[in-house]
Order: sequence, then structure tokens, then C-alpha cells
Amino acid sequence: MKKYLMGLITIIMATVVLAGCSSSKSDDKTLNVGILQIVQHGSLDAARSGFKSGLSEAVKKHDKSMKVKYTYMNAQGDQSNVNSMSQQLTQKKPDLMLAIGTQAAQGLAKKTKTTPIIITAVTDPKGAGLVKANDKPGTNVTGASDKSPVEKQIKLLKSITKNDKPIGIMYDSSEENSVLQVKRAKKYAKANNISIKTVSVTSTNDVASAVSGMKDTVSGIYLPTDNLMASSMKTIGKKAKEANLPVVTGSIEMAQDGGTTTYGINYKDLGKQAGEMAYQVLINKKKPETMAVETSKTLRLYVNKDNAKAIGIDPSSITKP
Repeated sequence: MKKYLMGLITIIMATVVLAGCSSSKSDDKTLNVGILQIVQHGSLDAARSGFKSGLSEAVKKHDKSMKVKYTYMNAQGDQSNVNSMSQQLTQKKPDLMLAIGTQAAQGLAKKTKTTPIIITAVTDPKGAGLVKANDKPGTNVTGASDKSPVEKQIKLLKSITKNDKPIGIMYDSSEENSVLQVKRAKKYAKANNISIKTVSVTSTNDVASAVSGMKDTVSGIYLPTDNLMASSMKTIGKKAKEANLPVVTGSIEMAQDGGTTTYGINYKDLGKQAGEMAYQVLINKKKPETMAVETSKTLRLYVNKDNAKAIGIDPSSITKP
């Protein structure tokens, strides 16, 4: 009887071990990815969609049976949410995390120095303290930056304005990325004898009045890739149309949501680029610290034909800067 019981126990233990091994093997077929997005609007949503398709497509080509499980959190522009959500995602111990937006990236980077972090929609990773250098990050962070061709976008706006009044630039002065882009715009304007007028807003409540206030003082409006501006594009588009002002935006999605035109980034493409980088980390075991931060591989001219026609501009007259 004793021998029988011992044999039975041995069989049970072996079964448990095998079951454990089977479970572990199953887990190896699932990649866990945490996503933290700073706020919800068209450009950032497109970046997230692009990332998921880019990573999932690459993984399927590698192994059709492998799956990617995503845990998504959106801070809705609230810094306290960034802090708590960064903590929650880190505690889940995912294989990799995606940060969409500078504040989201900074929040995650403060919580872990080991879990790989891929970023997108971050204009200046080095300036934001996320990497030691863009070409050699030296940290657990890398990704696809949304550094846009500000100079060409200002040139584009100047080519479609109807008078010699200054170009208006509206942005959120509390966003590091926006401040950087405005500095570049000012530098280009000064070198090319272009007059500009900057208007800073920090709340969606001030956007409509800010655009209306520029009606008689500027010839057109430039909007950098700014989360507040992107979230307010419907309002900006409506007010700018009423003022008969052309609007050049930092991203294609912003132009689609109410701008006139842009020569710039498609955030879905940028997100897909970040997803392909994530694949290199997860499957090919590359280290973020050795992977240079990338910028968009594709820039294109986009014209919002309805908006252009509404303010008296022939869409076909708008050409690549």
C-alpha cells in the first residue's frame, strides 16, 4: 500500500511538473506589451494603431502561432494619471512597453531602467532626458521620433498666404516638444525675413478666442505637433475658416481634422516604424541602448481640399515645399 501511494504521488508530481512546463511553453508564445498614451487624439491614436499592426505583422511572419497581448492605458493629459498608470504597467512586468508622447515616456522611464521602452510621438528624446544621445541611447529607451520638418512647413505656409502680414504660430508653451519646434520656426523665419507672431495657450478653453484674436493680424497660422493643438483641431479649423486663414499643421492627421495642408508625418506610418523596432527587441533580442532613435522614413504633402476651397485656395496650386 505504501509503495502504491508513493508511486501515485510520483505520478501526480510528474503530471504537475509537465503541466507547469506546458504552461510555460504556452506563455513563450505570448508577448505582453504595455502601452501608455498621454492623451487621446487622431495623431496619437494613429501612432498606436500603426504600432500594433507593425509589431503584430512582424511577429506573425516570424511565428504564426505567436500572439501579442496589449495592455492599454490613456492618461488623458493628466500628470497624476501618468504617474499611477506608469506604476501599474511596470508592475505587470511586460516584455516591452510603448510610450506615446513625451510625458508618457518620461513617466515610464522613471519607473524602470530594465524593461525595454519603445517611444513614438516624442520630438526630442535627448532633450526630454530619455536617452543619452539619439544615435546611441545608452538607456532602456529607443523608438521613432516625430521630429517634423518645421522649416519646410513654414515655407509651405508662406507660399499660400495672401498678404504680407506676419505668420501666426499657436502652441502650448507647457509642452517641451512645442517649445522646441517654435524655436526652430523662429530661427528659420529670422533667416528668411519672415515676420511671425506667436500665441501661446495652455487650455482648450482658450483656443477659440486665440484664433479669433489673430483674424486681422496674421496672414496664416502654423501649428506644431502639439497635443493641445491636435486635440482642438475641429475648433481651430472652424474659427480659421471663419477668419479666412490658411492653417499649416505639424502632422497629416491634424490637417485632416481641420487644417489646410501640411508636408509632414503620417503618425500611423511612424507607429508602424516603432512597432518594427519593438519586434527587433522582442524577437531578435536587440538592446534599446544600442538602437539609434529613428525619425520618420516617409514625409508627404497632404491637402485638405474642402478646407482649401472654403478659404479661396485652389488645392492644385499647393505644392511640395
